[in-house]
Amino acid sequence: MTGAPVRTLLLWCPDWPVVAAEIVDGVPATDAVAVLHANRVVACSERARAEGVRRGLRRREAQGRCPQLTVVDHDPARDARAFEPVVAAVEEVAAGVEVVRPGACALAARGPARYLGGEESAAERIIEQVAQACAVESQVGIADGVFAAGLAARTGRVVPPGGTPEFLAGLPVEALGRPALTDLLRRLGVRTLGDFAALPAGDVLARFGFDGALAHRLAAGRDHRPLAVRQPPVDLAVTADHDEPLDRVDAAAFAARALAERLHERLAAYGLACTRLGIEAVTAHGQELHRVWRHDGLLTVTAIADRVRWQLDGWLSGSNGRSGVRPARPTAGIVRLRLVPDGVLTRAGLQAGLWGEAGEERERAHRALSRVQGILGPEAVVTAVLGGGRSPADQAHLVPWGDERLPARPGPPPLPATAPSNGLAPSGGAVPSGGAARSASPPWPGRIPPPAPAVVLPEPLPATVHDAAGEPVTVSARLQVSAAPARLAVGTARPAEIVGWAGPWPVDERWWAPAEARRRARFQVCLADGAALLLAVEAGRWLVEAIYD
Repeated sequence: MTGAPVRTLLLWCPDWPVVAAEIVDGVPATDAVAVLHANRVVACSERARAEGVRRGLRRREAQGRCPQLTVVDHDPARDARAFEPVVAAVEEVAAGVEVVRPGACALAARGPARYLGGEESAAERIIEQVAQACAVESQVGIADGVFAAGLAARTGRVVPPGGTPEFLAGLPVEALGRPALTDLLRRLGVRTLGDFAALPAGDVLARFGFDGALAHRLAAGRDHRPLAVRQPPVDLAVTADHDEPLDRVDAAAFAARALAERLHERLAAYGLACTRLGIEAVTAHGQELHRVWRHDGLLTVTAIADRVRWQLDGWLSGSNGRSGVRPARPTAGIVRLRLVPDGVLTRAGLQAGLWGEAGEERERAHRALSRVQGILGPEAVVTAVLGGGRSPADQAHLVPWGDERLPARPGPPPLPATAPSNGLAPSGGAVPSGGAARSASPPWPGRIPPPAPAVVLPEPLPATVHDAAGEPVTVSARLQVSAAPARLAVGTARPAEIVGWAGPWPVDERWWAPAEARRRARFQVCLADGAALLLAVEAGRWLVEAIYD
């Protein structure tokens, strides 16, 4: 345990999990939003609170209070990634920042207060810096110790030196953030932090254990540890300014080689290597250009120089904008070139793949595709990434070549099929609603079972389905099929006989947003000519979504 607590400044971003979802996933924080973990609300937006949503509510109760509630899964990694720019913005004003948790960071108040003209001025300057650099609202609290500063930040208060015990004394014991201990203290008649701090320390330790003793120390205004400040990251980027604008590829390539050597030397001095390289350029007219290149292995001097040369070739050899194929050429030559290493790791962390070394053929293909991207843009070469979703179109996501192959939607591997090997039930064997095999807690209710279709149509084709009597087959709101499907006609083609079918698999998406709500049911059908199709019926219309191989 330490002695007197350090005067601490703590910056707190309200409802940070909601703000992080807006930054990373584009979920509007101004809407009614709730972040859930283990089916309970852990954070919610201001509009959701106005509708009665509170932390700790179960999902059904929260949606009952606010039918238009947007639910987001809790993702600590997302919260941490989104908070990193906020910490970097604070470090531009004051060094020695400790990240308490995503959404809150603390630092010793003495340095910023002396440099910026007082504690209140330092708090205002840091809030302004975060707002300008990250467009994030924040509050600052200053007190003796991290715990008290965190509580003071809730109201944006500056507790005078020595006034922390008095400030804490009137707060309820719930401020400790320990539900089990709080409940016990309440039943014992201890309702405020002042009442708890007045208890003898030895008796608290004997009755409540070490965690209770720690909470007792915090209630008295004494922190249990000093600030664990982090070291600001080293600036590894290299920049070159040119008096004469570079408008020829050969001159730009020569400059790129020298800059690549400087970057490689700087990384080597720290024992580092990078797997992604950011190339930034500024033209004489102020136009800013940026592109990120990715590499599977170590980016050597030659590899860095090649990629910079390819990128400059793509920028400086662009078309005049009339062809519509290649990007327009910059309106002026390049006066500033900057290389920013990303994905930095120690050289010992680089390993060959499971297949051994990358191999000459793989490297040649990678270089060729990367150069195509440099000329035509990153979206010119894409690869498919499988993820979660209910339809085949949702589960496939195209990402540019070289980018991280992360799915757009989370989801486990496909579940085993319950249908026969061709994925279809025999004729007349309609599977009840939700007949796909599922785990005890399915992540995507309504997902069709494997195998996946070979062709997913960009636009579904209209179709008609009739029963053996020639009447149109319909699906009721209770998912009752009017009759067994017997014939299928796609567009204006001749009807084909259906020899096997399975379904329906119902999907009711975004029912809480009427403008975006979508309700449909899917069927798998096998035709007499051997073709197998994935059908969907929506608003009484039949559509062909995909084709099985």
